[in-house]
Amino acid sequence: MTSITSATIEFSLLPADSDRLATLCGQFNDHLKLIEKRLKVEIANRGNHFKLTGNLQAMETAKTVLHRLFEATENEMITAEQVHLSMQDASIDHLKSIPNSEIETVVLIKTRRGLIKGRGINQQDYLKRILGHDINFGVGPAGTGKTYLAVACAVEALQTDKVRRIVLVRPAVEAGEKLGFLPGDLAQKVDPYLRPLYDALYEMLGFEHVEKLIERNIVEVAPLAFMRGRTLNDAFIILDEAQNTTTEQIKMFLTRVGFGSTVVVTGDVTQIDLPREKMSGLLHAMQVLKDVEGISFTHFGVRDVVRHPIVQRIVSAYETFEKNQS
Repeated sequence: MTSITSATIEFSLLPADSDRLATLCGQFNDHLKLIEKRLKVEIANRGNHFKLTGNLQAMETAKTVLHRLFEATENEMITAEQVHLSMQDASIDHLKSIPNSEIETVVLIKTRRGLIKGRGINQQDYLKRILGHDINFGVGPAGTGKTYLAVACAVEALQTDKVRRIVLVRPAVEAGEKLGFLPGDLAQKVDPYLRPLYDALYEMLGFEHVEKLIERNIVEVAPLAFMRGRTLNDAFIILDEAQNTTTEQIKMFLTRVGFGSTVVVTGDVTQIDLPREKMSGLLHAMQVLKDVEGISFTHFGVRDVVRHPIVQRIVSAYETFEKNQS
């Protein structure tokens, strides 16, 4: 029996292009089935005429997703990943309630490999804050784009000559593993843990270009211990996995900032790998610096996760479990 809260919406997608509609719907209507499953709506279509059945808000979100994906078919093929991300945009933002003026001011980050934009209000606010503040904190669970978007901003700043170099930093603490047992010097020991930063750079600039920038010391990837005693001017500096810094380390890092520099500090306070007696420098800094002018804080939640939908459900399950345990 149909719920009394169910309703229907009908609309047409123009132009009535059969090839574009086939791309939108996917093979065997797989893309439509993804939308139905995620948003709990029913989708029926005859050609370019669509009929949606379900909760009103869910239908409005599905309508927004279908319109946006159909627009994209003019220039590209649609993949399952794009369908998921488009739903993420629409369901997080509730785009119907966002003023047009805000939609028109979407921040686009230009890199050699194309345009990158924040998905959802939180990611867009994060980008705007990075562009407008000297020191920025991005705090939240895995998959919310904290590090990736920070690297994108760093790449654009370098390409537009706003900074002369990029410095990517991570603490040498990971999941309780003992770095001393690994071969090589400190830089070689922590190199595997810096891999996510390398990967983001490679995706945005290409492998060969990144390697040349590293050789010329325009891009530096270093463990946090190497920051002591330095002053970094005209640089874009990213401290990743900051939840694993001590209070002394993060204070040392933040006081390295020189003129013309931008700093982004990212971390997930639910994944602290420090010994129990050590307070996370990220948690401490969030308390100490919350009212300091020129410093921004962006807090991401489970709704901001833009990886595979199951990652969002995993993060949500852990949050619920930890709340029930406390």
